Amino acid sequence: MSHLTTPHSAQRTAEHSASACRSSRHTRVQQLITADESSLAELEALLATLPICSTGRVFIEIPEASWQAEISAPSRMVVTWLDRSQRSGAPGTGRGCATGEALARAVTAWANEMLCVEDDETRIHLLGGYLGTADIVDHLVGMGVRRESIDAPEQYGLTSTR
Repeated sequence: MSHLTTPHSAQRTAEHSASACRSSRHTRVQQLITADESSLAELEALLATLPICSTGRVFIEIPEASWQAEISAPSRMVVTWLDRSQRSGAPGTGRGCATGEALARAVTAWANEMLCVEDDETRIHLLGGYLGTADIVDHLVGMGVRRESIDAPEQYGLTSTR
């Protein structure tokens, strides 16, 4: 999986272990993860592979509240469920929230506040549908995140340099 890296990332990876995670001086790995109802199994598999010391956000867009399920994420990560049925669409349209719209809004707002592109090592994993993922990739790249450092479904063709 791709992620933002610096020359020091390999060193941190080598030092990573359960005992290192318990140290107060241990560098926490920040994650930004997105998913929707079509990628819940992929999300669970990804979350199972993360270090227990991971921090960051998981945004999951679902069509309605009945889709919400128990998700096991590292304790320092915040999981946010985005219920499309409870959200409005584009301002002024009176329409409901389209697929990918709630996810793109939430992630771009979070990225604007939390990412410092110059020295950021956030690992970005975008799962789910094309529309929300494309909007998120465009926003992150516009912020200065390298396209190739974003992990998104390969079939979308969003993360390779054009």
